[in-house]
Amino acid sequence: MTLTEALRGRARDWIADDPDPGTRAALEQLLEHAEAGEEEAAAEIADAFSADLEFGTAGLRGRMGPGPHRMNLAVVSRAARGLADHLRHDLDLAEPLVVIGYDARHRSEDFARRSAGILAAAGCRVRLLERSGPTPLIAFAVRHLEADAGIVVTASHNPPADNGYKVYLGGRAVPADGRGVQIVPPSDAQIAARIAAVGPVAGIPVAAPSTDRIGTLGEELREEYLAAICALPDPDGPREVRIVHTALHGVGTEPALAALHRSGFVDVHPVAKQADPDPDFPTVAFPNPEEPGAIDLALELARSVEADVVIANDPDADRCAAAVVDPHLGAWRMLTGDELGVLLGDHLLRRHDRRGTMARSIVSSRWLDRIARAAGAEAAATLTGFKWIARAPGLGFGYEEAIGYCVLPEVVRDKDGLSAALMVAEMAARARAAGTTLVDRLDELARAHGLFSTAQLSLRVEDLSRLPAMMERLRTAPPAELVGSEILAVQDLAQGSVGTTGLPPTDGLLLRSADDTRVVVRPSGTEPKLKCYLEVVSPVPERAGAEEIGAMRRRAAARLEALQDELRALLLPA
Repeated sequence: MTLTEALRGRARDWIADDPDPGTRAALEQLLEHAEAGEEEAAAEIADAFSADLEFGTAGLRGRMGPGPHRMNLAVVSRAARGLADHLRHDLDLAEPLVVIGYDARHRSEDFARRSAGILAAAGCRVRLLERSGPTPLIAFAVRHLEADAGIVVTASHNPPADNGYKVYLGGRAVPADGRGVQIVPPSDAQIAARIAAVGPVAGIPVAAPSTDRIGTLGEELREEYLAAICALPDPDGPREVRIVHTALHGVGTEPALAALHRSGFVDVHPVAKQADPDPDFPTVAFPNPEEPGAIDLALELARSVEADVVIANDPDADRCAAAVVDPHLGAWRMLTGDELGVLLGDHLLRRHDRRGTMARSIVSSRWLDRIARAAGAEAAATLTGFKWIARAPGLGFGYEEAIGYCVLPEVVRDKDGLSAALMVAEMAARARAAGTTLVDRLDELARAHGLFSTAQLSLRVEDLSRLPAMMERLRTAPPAELVGSEILAVQDLAQGSVGTTGLPPTDGLLLRSADDTRVVVRPSGTEPKLKCYLEVVSPVPERAGAEEIGAMRRRAAARLEALQDELRALLLPA
């Protein structure tokens, strides 16, 4: 493509207003190449100016670079001023308190410090982490310090080129059930409107770091957070368990090891090559524990030291994954997000007498519902994302299949991979003391409640505009059966409480068949793909042995694979 005069003018205007010499220089270089006829440079500029990076319930997230469709100092400056204006004017808060944290990604500290200066200049009181830290630390701080808002500069488990801007509300800004929780409508739209109303970046006041409106959050906050989560494990429970831990080059090693050691889990082996923060994530293709190959180094170390469990945190440590030796396979494997969620919910009910609502996202396994109700607890399904799960009335535990777990909602009302890691360690220690495994416990739960097996299918498209048409085709002509079982229910999640879910509207469709197979299809909120969440249920005889259950697991896996093939053919016809 060629560079239009209008696009060239927008780029020049951006350069004139950009407070960052690095992105100014990068855009000037792109312009030079584009004006010399390089189509790749022109295409990059066109994409960087194709739209504003959208502020939504997940805040901001995107690739770093110059332009309004990228994460950079200018975009962050507008976001900070927009949030300040929302707190001061939409909510009419006097001197709102905002806590700010950041991870170890490229530019995270710069974005955090710039935000602190802008918020302070706009009349907010700011408390800034003195060094990088995990996302749950700020979610904790919002509640613990009764802050009116919290910001974490992080892109979680996204690729190295990305960064993000996550916003929490608390204190006087929201009702009690939303304090320390990620934003939901209408707050996201109100903040977005304020951001859109911000004028040139050059005109945004920025307070000096020395202003008395900016304070620091130091070791005292970290100590208070660790004390709060380390109070969770049973002090009289077993501690003999060998753990391998990986932080995947994120900020999780220090707090995870501190929490485990203080709680008595001292036989911990960190993966040395992944222990220190490194924003380039050199040993993994994608810094997400769920991605193939991400925990290969941890599994290699686990075999070497004969570990009982592998615990993996994502780079900002708000997610937690676990791997164990599966006696059915005689080999190590990652527990699925649903399996770990069910084990944690069951453990909290049985060992910690946890009362309150056991909540899950609507795309996560219904297994937790069965377990909760059998224990006399409430069960709830919410829309996807912890912004909804954390708002479940009377929350006692919440999880989503994407390895997010809230095991201490009164302390961190969001997913927290560090407190979850403590519960994984405790479960593994109890299993070892009893001569069993976590997979054996899953088998026991299958005998009591049935075997729930889950899988996903992601259908990527080149053109984002294809997704609405794919969803409409499924709505107007849903299949008559799923892997040979008649469809009994089709629920359009876009109808929300008008339909049968009782949930707010969201773009998605839920299918359920006569044999209780369930499929939820929805567009991804961040990528050009359709996501399908699959679940099959197998009744298990009460006296079924390990070999029989192993065979049932294999049959369920084959059924899930057949279901994936059916959906692929249905949604992506030749």
